[in-house]
Amino acid sequence: MATPHNEATKGQIARTVLMPGDPLRAEFIANTFLTDVKKFNSVRNMYGYTGIYKGKEVSVMGSGMGMPSIGIYSYELYSQYDVENIIRIGSAGSYCEEAKVYDVVLATEAYSESSFAKTQSGYDKDKTYPSNELNEVIKTSAKQLGIDIHEGCIHSSDVFYREDNSPYYRKLYEEKGCLAVEMESFALFHNAAVLGKNAACLLTISDSFVSNEVTTSEERQTSFTRMMEIALETATNIS
Repeated sequence: MATPHNEATKGQIARTVLMPGDPLRAEFIANTFLTDVKKFNSVRNMYGYTGIYKGKEVSVMGSGMGMPSIGIYSYELYSQYDVENIIRIGSAGSYCEEAKVYDVVLATEAYSESSFAKTQSGYDKDKTYPSNELNEVIKTSAKQLGIDIHEGCIHSSDVFYREDNSPYYRKLYEEKGCLAVEMESFALFHNAAVLGKNAACLLTISDSFVSNEVTTSEERQTSFTRMMEIALETATNIS
């Protein structure tokens, strides 16, 4: 049954969904890596596709930017479409020297100042967590592909443009252990926990707070292929 935000019917979406923020990145993944592709959603241009990768059905769908957006789409995928696993594949800004542009980061926890989880279900902690089992499959898949990944806490922020000229990111790195910043995973991990599902987050560093490294919007859309390949390989390795 369709929702206000997704026109798919049950059976059109795979058990494992790869979820970039950008719907055009979802389109790129579907066209580049999947065969027998079928588009299941175009409501609000938040494209979703299901296809075959190495003999296994996989879906990919955009989440939009920020926790309210991924909160809606992931909740519906889990609760209305029988999705079991969502792997967020996004971009992030590095807070440290070791995570350089184009490096891949696997989130082991998400720290946030957001009230999303408290408002959603009364959860009042400032960290949410991915599925350990799914993260282990991701690490195995990365090793099989020969791709190095960083592991650690990430900062999920509600605010992209801060009226704060202080080096606040240093405090988040030093006190909270945040390697990088993005805007969605805290909510995704919380939804998965509430609904008894699995979630993970793979990020590619697109820019840095500690260097002048940066990528273009086109590069973020089409060039983060190592992260995409790890996520796709993971989808084939999930039992």
